[in-house]
Amino acid sequence: MPISTTFKTVVIAGATGNVGYPIAEAFLNDGSYKIKIFRKKPENKNERAELLASKGAEIVYVDYTQKDDLVKALKGTDVIVSAVKAIRFKKTSGDFYNIQLPLLEAAKEVGVKRFIPSEFGGEYTTGLFQEFVEMLGFDVKNKTATFYVDGNSKIYSTSLADIGKYTVESLKLPEARNATIRVAGSTETFNEILQMFEEATGSKWKVVEDREVRYRFRNKIEPIPSTADDFRVFVFESSILSKFDKVDNDKFNFTPHSLTEQINIIAKNA
Repeated sequence: MPISTTFKTVVIAGATGNVGYPIAEAFLNDGSYKIKIFRKKPENKNERAELLASKGAEIVYVDYTQKDDLVKALKGTDVIVSAVKAIRFKKTSGDFYNIQLPLLEAAKEVGVKRFIPSEFGGEYTTGLFQEFVEMLGFDVKNKTATFYVDGNSKIYSTSLADIGKYTVESLKLPEARNATIRVAGSTETFNEILQMFEEATGSKWKVVEDREVRYRFRNKIEPIPSTADDFRVFVFESSILSKFDKVDNDKFNFTPHSLTEQINIIAKNA
């Protein structure tokens, strides 16, 4: 008997965000669960929340800082998918642990069977979301690629839609309980990604190499890079350290989107 039959009610926290929304859509499309989405009090209109509600989700307003409020809202819940942002409150900005702690404590008190934390790509070694590939230095408007690492370095990427599918399907995997699931929709070098952009735009791109940007940023050496460039380098460097012995794609019965598909969409909309 599939393990998913023991799960009936799924609560998704952060369901209107960039990661939470495709996860919520995937659960609603699956149709096997009663879906509740948590929204932060006070009540307010949100287009994405209303779209999810039109597809069958129940909107529940909660105070994420109050365990008692969360306990009341979570009664009868089997699974929590946390896609909350770590910048929701100033005092816990960037702290995924503390932002989720009241939710986790409430889940334990009411007997939630599965808690999926907001760590979708939280370890940068898991790669990047394909929808944000441009942020790694690929400028479609100016047909310029800035490389902060060697162009032959590889990076994992997965579409947000597939993150949603993987999350839904993970409930059917007994081995996913208390485990980290690592998946990769695509694996390419930065040179291969550049070639995809060139093919999608039908033009030859200019390549700029800047491997000292973090050193210049930290030491305020002219020309001082922007904070965005420094962040890009961090993602570059962290992502290429990703050397999984094995990914878990073979545990799932669908074919993920390729990065080429997303790049063609980006080029078309540029």
